[in-house]
Amino acid sequence: MTTPEPTARLEARLPADVHATLKRAAQIQGRTLTDFVVGAAHEAAVKAIEDIDIIRVSAEDQKRFAQALLDPPEPNAALRRAFEHRRRLVGHE
Repeated sequence: MTTPEPTARLEARLPADVHATLKRAAQIQGRTLTDFVVGAAHEAAVKAIEDIDIIRVSAEDQKRFAQALLDPPEPNAALRRAFEHRRRLVGHE
């Protein structure tokens, strides 16, 4: 026997015209208003999270990034000073 998935309640007050639009869209798709709103809200939430979590770069930028990993440039003076400063603070590892 499977345990039902836990649920949570969400209430919202919205203008009557928005409610009517949501209800009509749900009817067009043959869904309940609740199912339509939950589905749309979930899709919007996933997209908002992906927009922050996923970095999208062009193919050219991907190539440059990979090349920098495979053949990194020599450290410049500032980076060498930073490493030396770290060595003095932390010691050799």
